[in-house]
Amino acid sequence: MPNNALNMTKSSPQQPLVVVLAYQGLCTFEFSVATEVFGLPRPEMGENWYRFAVAALDEGPLSATGGIRIMVDGGLELLAQADTIIIPGWRGTDTPVPPALLNALRQAASRGCRLVSICSGVFVLAATGLLNGAQATTHWRYAAQLQARYPAIRVNEHVLYIDEGQCLTSAGSAAGIDLCLHLVRKDYGPQAANLVAQRLVVPPHRDGGQAQFIPAPVAKEYESSRLGDLFDYLRQHLHCSHSVEALANRCGMSSRTLLRRFADATGTTPARWLLQQRLQKARQLLEESDKPVEYIAQVVGFGTASVMRRYFQQYLNVSPRHYRKTFTVHDKQVHKA
Repeated sequence: MPNNALNMTKSSPQQPLVVVLAYQGLCTFEFSVATEVFGLPRPEMGENWYRFAVAALDEGPLSATGGIRIMVDGGLELLAQADTIIIPGWRGTDTPVPPALLNALRQAASRGCRLVSICSGVFVLAATGLLNGAQATTHWRYAAQLQARYPAIRVNEHVLYIDEGQCLTSAGSAAGIDLCLHLVRKDYGPQAANLVAQRLVVPPHRDGGQAQFIPAPVAKEYESSRLGDLFDYLRQHLHCSHSVEALANRCGMSSRTLLRRFADATGTTPARWLLQQRLQKARQLLEESDKPVEYIAQVVGFGTASVMRRYFQQYLNVSPRHYRKTFTVHDKQVHKA
């Protein structure tokens, strides 16, 4: 095992097989996301890291968007061996799903295989009936169409991804990265997800939902520069209370102007942004330290454990103590071979 290899615990699957579906007209970006996270050699992760294969839906040479040719490892028979199946988009929201694929997915689900869709790939999962009665998401442009066609699904267009246990769905293309990192986090813990995120040069977890991307304009350069210092200040002073007036004075602008430019830059309000930052910092401290919950609540700005507990329940649907128990990294230490 190479130096600095991550020590996978016994609870991690032994080299689980991730199979990504390929088809004529494949969505290139979504396919690349799955390949990047699960298909690249990662010796730093140790010997129990994922195995990866590409299963072809269609016969003959396959081409993806942009004219890229796809090499595959087999056909739909690979789905019978998979621990996780990823559907990277679909060739059209109105394009019927072949019965052979639907049957293969249903059979995989019956033996406990995990099914994952990225962006419009949810239309494939929806056609199996496996999402009936469950929550699901997709790109905000397709949400109304998905809900109208499959009324038994509870479509939530405001989130980046949804984990219903066996079936997981992501929003628009880049949200597939968030969902794939979530899978790594579930399988191997937050330290592993953080390492993969570092190689991808992306945050291991993004707060918020699709609303921040619809259709918020990109902040002007001079506004981003002025607010950049404010963002740094707020992150360093999460434990303090902050009024809009005080923040506006720090930036040298009126309260009304601050609120407008803050919304342009982040898609949300200062209070909402601060709450997201506090939740993110609290999660980090719960994962990486033994500090008491009461202490963490104070240093991140919630004040008391009861207040932090209320926000955790509201936004994460879990208590801080249960979150720590689920995502602690103390038993996933880096060691020298």
